[in-house]
Parts: sequence; C-alpha cells; structure tokens
Amino acid sequence: MGDIIYLPLEGGEFLYRTTVLDCFSRTVVSRPVADHMRAGPVTDALRMAARTRGGLHGAVFHSDHGAPYASRALAALCAEGS
Repeated sequence: MGDIIYLPLEGGEFLYRTTVLDCFSRTVVSRPVADHMRAGPVTDALRMAARTRGGLHGAVFHSDHGAPYASRALAALCAEGS
C-alpha cells in the first residue's frame, strides 16, 4: 500500500515522502523523498518496491485517491506490470 507523508520545513516549505509498505511482511519496501507532490515520486516508489521485492507479479497496490495515485503515469506503470 502507498501513502505520501508531508514533512514540514522552516519557511513554510515541505518535503514529501512517498512510502510503499508490503502488508504481508509489514516492511517498508521504498520511501523516496521529493520536494514536490506529483506522480514521479509515486512511480519511483513503486519501481523501488518492485526491485526490493523482486517484482510485483500478482501484487495488489492500495492507496488513497489523491492526484499522484490517480495519475496516468501510475496507471501506465501498473498496466505494464512493473
């Protein structure tokens, strides 16, 4: 499953940590950090999770319906089976 955590910085800025958790093993399999909340960090996190787990064949990915998770980029990545 995936989620984005807002990390506040001084001056009103934020960093965004995109986390993917393997619910079966209860381990965090990826957690990239970015200075924006767009689709790139989400697709990067899912690719990282695939490398960590040795693939995502048969996996089910759960997230909220936020814009990065509803993006065409993530849908394309899921469709290609990465």
